[in-house]
Amino acid sequence: MDVKGKNTTPQKPNIIFILGDDVGIGDIGCTGSDRFKTPHIDALARGGTMFKHAYAEPLCGPSRATILTGRYVFRTGATNQDATGRFKPADETMMPVVLKQAGYVTSSIGKWGQLPLGPAEFGFDDYLKFQGSGVYWNSQGKKAENFELNGKQVPLRDGVYLPDVMHDHLVEFITKHHDDPFYIYYSMSHIHTEILPTPDSKNDSKDLYADNIAYMDKLVGKLVAELDRQHLRENTLVIYFGDNGTSGGHIEQATVNGRRLNGAKGDVLEGGSRVPLVVNWPGVTPAGKVSIDLIDSSDFFPTFAALAGAKLPAGKIIDGRSFLPQVRGQKGTPREWIFIELARMWYVADQKWKLNEKGELFDLSDAPWTEKPVAANTTDAGAVAVRAKLAAALAELNPAGGFLDDGDGTGRHAGRDEKRAKKK
Repeated sequence: MDVKGKNTTPQKPNIIFILGDDVGIGDIGCTGSDRFKTPHIDALARGGTMFKHAYAEPLCGPSRATILTGRYVFRTGATNQDATGRFKPADETMMPVVLKQAGYVTSSIGKWGQLPLGPAEFGFDDYLKFQGSGVYWNSQGKKAENFELNGKQVPLRDGVYLPDVMHDHLVEFITKHHDDPFYIYYSMSHIHTEILPTPDSKNDSKDLYADNIAYMDKLVGKLVAELDRQHLRENTLVIYFGDNGTSGGHIEQATVNGRRLNGAKGDVLEGGSRVPLVVNWPGVTPAGKVSIDLIDSSDFFPTFAALAGAKLPAGKIIDGRSFLPQVRGQKGTPREWIFIELARMWYVADQKWKLNEKGELFDLSDAPWTEKPVAANTTDAGAVAVRAKLAAALAELNPAGGFLDDGDGTGRHAGRDEKRAKKK
């Protein structure tokens, strides 16, 4: 027992999964941003491992569905922002159900996005959620007037910043469950539009986007400080991940090594899907390591299950591959390729090559800045061999044999552009 009477017997490690909204590699210091400073996330990287080749679906709904189920979207039907809301708990098992069977208490804090129903229906013990994306102040109108806390609608008061409310609930949950192994799905509001002043923004701020990145980073720092204060840091795995790449309205600012990334949020390109991934567990995760192992958004599900000693759902294909050995500094069995899908567009890729649903092969030697098309009739032995390897992977997955997208082909909400035009 410690001085406060808390049980200090070692327990299964806590898991805090921090999900940045619309955060690409050009928005974070440790992943190469030329412009933006993120000292607290960078400190996690210095004390842990940063993965250079981490990928997520390029829009939030499909990305989050894959993260929480460990299954690719052609299996769940979450191929676009609208379709993501259709599957049910009877169809898909999310992470909290698996971890609860291993003794974990679970919380979902923040954006539920395009996911169906609510966190409780999919197994979370505790939740705070808001409607829509990018909620900060109640002055934003209907979607920000209230947030939902464990089934109750709570007004967001004038002058109260929702990201701070989320942080306060996070601290409350951690404090309450100090002696329990816990899993927190911390789905941040930052840095999704609307890009509004933060509590730290100066009245004459000329760069609210940078202000929002700084405040997001500040909240990550406050979380780590709270874990230190409660003496939980050594037994907590903290992961920071982006749900998709930087939005198109800010991709010009989010350069890496002085160059614009190829594509942005919503594009089935490097800029739409390559995202930050930082893993930190003091004394376990190697400090200061940069890994080139491939990770995609399906991999967290089996990784957390393996960490908890939990069984994966029976009768379901889990596409993710556990990278728990790499978290622990071991070689493990790294992926040979990752898979990304949005609408009826998809591809498999390794660190150097990419093959899409049209059979087009791309050379990624200059990625994430360019993706060079390779002629279909090339006689280059390396390109011919990798095409065969990636084509075999696609044939084995058979995305066309699963749920086919019924949207407009973009993966976005139906009628989104028309609605925006009317609003303008």
